[in-house]
Amino acid sequence: MLAIVTLILAACTGGGESASPGASTDPGTSSNAEPSTAPASEAASTGLCRPVGDASAPSSPEPETAEPGSSDLKIGLVTDVGTLDDRNFNQFSWEGALLGAAIIGAPEPQSVITTESSEYDANIQSFVDEEYDVIVTVGFALGTATATAAEANPDIHFVGVDQFQDPTADGMDFLPVDNYESLIFNEAQAGYLAGMVAASISESGEIAAVGGAGFIPPVVNYMRGYENGAMSINPDISVNLKYISDDLAVAFNDPTAGKTFADQLLQQNENIDVMFQVAGKTGNGVLQSVEEAGIYGIGVDVDQWVSTPDSAECIVTSAEKKLTLAVSEAIVAAGEGSARSSNVFYGADNDGIGLAPFYQFEDLIDSETQGLLDDALAQMASGDLDPCEPSGLCYAGEADPGN
Repeated sequence: MLAIVTLILAACTGGGESASPGASTDPGTSSNAEPSTAPASEAASTGLCRPVGDASAPSSPEPETAEPGSSDLKIGLVTDVGTLDDRNFNQFSWEGALLGAAIIGAPEPQSVITTESSEYDANIQSFVDEEYDVIVTVGFALGTATATAAEANPDIHFVGVDQFQDPTADGMDFLPVDNYESLIFNEAQAGYLAGMVAASISESGEIAAVGGAGFIPPVVNYMRGYENGAMSINPDISVNLKYISDDLAVAFNDPTAGKTFADQLLQQNENIDVMFQVAGKTGNGVLQSVEEAGIYGIGVDVDQWVSTPDSAECIVTSAEKKLTLAVSEAIVAAGEGSARSSNVFYGADNDGIGLAPFYQFEDLIDSETQGLLDDALAQMASGDLDPCEPSGLCYAGEADPGN
C-alpha cells in the first residue's frame, strides 16, 4: 500500500467514476477560479447552517507530568508537506509529541518542517545525525522513507502516523521492522458514526460523501463506513459517494478543485443536504461549497469545526482519528522502555476514533440518536458490529468506483 500512497505529495495529512489524471475534476469541469469568499453568515441566514454563537471547543485536560528532567529521551518529529500549525495532521501529531514528552518529563521535542516531498529522507536523517532516540514521521507519504531509516538505524525508535506495514508484501518498505511502530486508525468505524449522524439529520433523504481518490485505502474505508452507517439509520437513504480525481495533487491538495467538484455535485443533485469530505486539503474547498450552499457538512480526521473556522457554521461534527492520543502513547511507551513495533491499531476499542462535538447543532442529535451512536460505538469496540457491512465494500485492494 505504501508504494501507492507515497506518491501523494501533500495529502494533508485530507455514483460516478473518478476523473482521469490531469483532466476534469467533475461531476463537470475543472476550474482555476478562486473559491468564493462569501461570509458564512450569508449561508447561515438562508440554509441549514447556524451561527457559531457561544459554542466553543472543549478544553484539553492538563496531563499528569513526571518530575522535570526525569527522562532524557530526545524526540524529533518530521512533518508532512505543510506547516506545523496546520490545524490538521501535522499539528495534532505534534501536540501528541509534546504531550508524551510532558508525561515522561522529557525535553521538549524538536521538529523539522517538510516543504516538499523530496526532503523526506534528508529531514529524517537530520535527526538520525543528531542521535535522537525517537523520531515521529507524520502521514502515509513518509512511509517508505521512515521504513528505510528504521532498518538502517536499529537503535532509534521510529513512529509513523498512518503508515501501514504489510508483512505479506514484497519489498523492504513494506516489511515490519522491530524499531518501527505504525499508528493505524479504523477509518471505517469513524465513517460509520458519521454516516449515522448524516442520515439522522438529513431532511431530504439524500446525502453525499466526497473523497480524494478511490484507490487510497483510508479514504475508501471512511466512505464505505459512512454509507453503511447511514443505511443503518435509514435503509432507503440515497448515499452519493464520489471521488474527485486520480491525480493525487488535485485529490488532496487543491481546495479550489474541491470546491468546484462539490459545487457541481450539488448542482446535479439538488436534494443533497449533508456532505462528508474525505479529501485532505482539497476537502477544505468541499466544506466551503457546503457553507455557501447552506447545507450540513461533516469534517474528517480532526475536529474541523476548530481547524476550518470559516466553515464552522455548517460543520455538524467530524469523523476523528485521535492523533494526539496515539502519538503521545507511543512516546510514553518508548520512554518507559516498552516501545511498540509493527502496526498499532486505534479504533473504537481503545478510544482511537470517534466523533467531534456537535457544537451549535447539539439539539439535532436527540436522545434516541445519541443512544444509537453509543450502541454502535460499543458494538464496534466489542467486534459485534462490522462497519464494512452490509455493502462489504471497504478497501480490498482495488480502486473504489463510488456510486
